[in-house]
Amino acid sequence: MKTADLIDTHADQLSLVHLPFRQFGTKLFLAAQVQTVKCFEDNSVVRAQLETPGNGRVLVVDGGGSTRVALLGDIMADLAIQNGWAGLIINGAIRDSVEVSEMDILVCCLGTSPVKSAKLGWGKSDCAIGFGGVTFEPGGWVYADPDGVLYSDKACS
Repeated sequence: MKTADLIDTHADQLSLVHLPFRQFGTKLFLAAQVQTVKCFEDNSVVRAQLETPGNGRVLVVDGGGSTRVALLGDIMADLAIQNGWAGLIINGAIRDSVEVSEMDILVCCLGTSPVKSAKLGWGKSDCAIGFGGVTFEPGGWVYADPDGVLYSDKACS
C-alpha cells in the first residue's frame, strides 16, 4: 500500500498533512490508529505514552513546530519499538537521527536538534490536536510513506 494509491482511491476520506516531514527508520510505510500528545519543548508526556502498550498504534505529537529541542531520541525510539508502537509523527524535532534511521520504526518529523527537551511534565495526551492543516483525533488513522502523511477519521481499505 502506498499513500499515492490511497489518495487516488480514497481522496474523499483522506487529508494531506501539509508539512515538510523528514522520515527516519527502516519502515517505509505506516498504516496505524492514532494516539495523540500535545506538548512544547518537553517530552515527558511523549515518554509516558511510549511506556504504555502501543498495540500497533502511531503516536502523533504536536510539539508546536519547534525544532529548537528534540522530543525523541534513540532511547525513546527503542522504547516505542519494545512497547509495540508502529511509529511517530512529530510536529517538532528528533535527535540521534543516525541511530533512529537504523531502527525498525517509522518516524516523521520536521527536523533534528541535538538539544534534549525539558522534563517538567508539560503536555497532555488523548486530545484533539492540529497541525499541517489537519485535526487529529485519538482513534483516527494515519498513513505515511516517503511521499507524505495522510489522515482519516476511519480506516481506509
